[in-house]
Amino acid sequence: MTRLSAAITACLFASIALAQDSVNTSDFKALLDEHWQRAQQEQIFFRTDSDSYRPNGRLAEVSDQARARRQAFNESVLNRLNRIDRSALSDQDKLNYTVFRYEREAERESYEYPNHLFPFNSLSGYHSYFADAPANMAFNAVADYERYLVSLADFPRYNREHIELLAQAVESGYTQYCGSIAGYEKSISKYIVQQPRESAFYAPFKTMPDTVAPAVQADLRKQALQLIEKEVLPAYGELYRFFVESYLPACRAEAGISSLDGGAEFYAHLLRFFTTTNMTPIEIHELGLSETRRIRAEMEAIINKLGFEGSFSEFLDFMRTDQRFYAADSRDLLEKTALIAKQMDGMMPSLFGHLPRNTYAVRPVEGRGAYYMPGATDGSAPGVYYINTTNLAAQPLYNLEALTLHEAVPGHHHQTALAMELDLPEFRKTTYHAAFGEGWGLYAERLGLEAGFYTDPYSNFGRLTYEMWRANRLVVDTGIHAFGWSRQQAIDYLMANSALTLPEVESEIDRYITWPGQATAYKIGELSIRALREKAETALGPAFDIRQFHDVVVGNGSVPIAALQDIVDEWIAGQLQ
Repeated sequence: MTRLSAAITACLFASIALAQDSVNTSDFKALLDEHWQRAQQEQIFFRTDSDSYRPNGRLAEVSDQARARRQAFNESVLNRLNRIDRSALSDQDKLNYTVFRYEREAERESYEYPNHLFPFNSLSGYHSYFADAPANMAFNAVADYERYLVSLADFPRYNREHIELLAQAVESGYTQYCGSIAGYEKSISKYIVQQPRESAFYAPFKTMPDTVAPAVQADLRKQALQLIEKEVLPAYGELYRFFVESYLPACRAEAGISSLDGGAEFYAHLLRFFTTTNMTPIEIHELGLSETRRIRAEMEAIINKLGFEGSFSEFLDFMRTDQRFYAADSRDLLEKTALIAKQMDGMMPSLFGHLPRNTYAVRPVEGRGAYYMPGATDGSAPGVYYINTTNLAAQPLYNLEALTLHEAVPGHHHQTALAMELDLPEFRKTTYHAAFGEGWGLYAERLGLEAGFYTDPYSNFGRLTYEMWRANRLVVDTGIHAFGWSRQQAIDYLMANSALTLPEVESEIDRYITWPGQATAYKIGELSIRALREKAETALGPAFDIRQFHDVVVGNGSVPIAALQDIVDEWIAGQLQ
């Protein structure tokens, strides 16, 4: 072969390879687009933060037939994914491929277990998410109201399908634990009002934008009142009756999910889902015990420095009961919260190179602890950091700095708002891995030390109580669901090791019992991020840049822990070169 013919042959093979790469890329993007369109059609977005729920027209179908349909579609997606050569994709699409395959395989596994039989836990459920959603939605145009009217009209069907699932749970024995759902019917009845105008569902129609003509406003309000009175409120009544008459009498007798037939395997699945690792219950339990010992030593050092004369438990009682550690009223709590949030806002440029455009608000909430609600994906609504101002005894001030850094910035708001603005496939903008998201939130609490927070030793002790709380979760969650702990045994352990008040502890234990595995994600995710930072600091030495490291960790959206490890390893290698 002549040099010319060899060169022509090489060019030909290169052209064929380039064409094949192009086919792989176009096939992959087409598959992502088709999957996203189907997700929007189904109104089911696998592994999303449940607190971000907002109805958008027709509601999801949760019947057995709908689940089977989604399962079959997921299998077809995996089959098509197998025909795409990952190595032929760009670096960014390789990561997209990795995350997408991980999600589809996790979804495949989820169909093997009865996740769908638990549409509520002690904190919330489909009924409360639907009722509370309007307060976090933007109503700026007629179309926004019209879509919401569709949701209201569709709720009876949506509700009946959920009741059918709960009936299956009763028949199979896969119900929630009796001791953790006593009185839960109040979370349903509070939405059942005599006057539709007083309903939470009517709130968006009370004040409407001037851009909506008065006659149109009147018509929209009329439709809303009719739907609320004739469709929505009766549906909540139907749910209430079923819960009280059928579900509650069938609640399970033991706290741990492993007490049910196949429960141990179900729990192992839930641990894989929430931690995005293959850690076993015993490994998680032992890690929790180890972290508890480490944190306890740091807490004891603060107690000794303060000169407190008494035992560890006596110091905790002092912290729980001394009035200096509690806000005077709801306004006082909100003002203190806002000050911490604003102070951290000012520190963000020293810790991150990229900040999100969307802002966040601090608002009071009733009936549950603090949490973050993501803003709208189009930026039309801010993120919201909610804090409970009605039960001041459940929100001690010594925890307030850690709580605010976790929920707002540099925690959930920063990570979530940034993810929404990244140039990522749509599925990755809404995907929420608990180990990554909650791990980042816990890491953010500790980051406050570097930002100049926790100068008050009581506040630093409060930070450690939060870290201890997350370490205790590893022990308690696995204790309940893998090792047969009772509810009271779990309460006693958390009371002995954390600074949470008794009402907080009881609420937390009921959360772990009714939401198995989820609480283990925080500490496992945080320790993974801290380990990656230590690895980067060791490898890069003086060249380590904290702002770049943080941008790398949160700059790729929510990812499984293994994917995050690969991302940071590649960044370290690039920095070394």
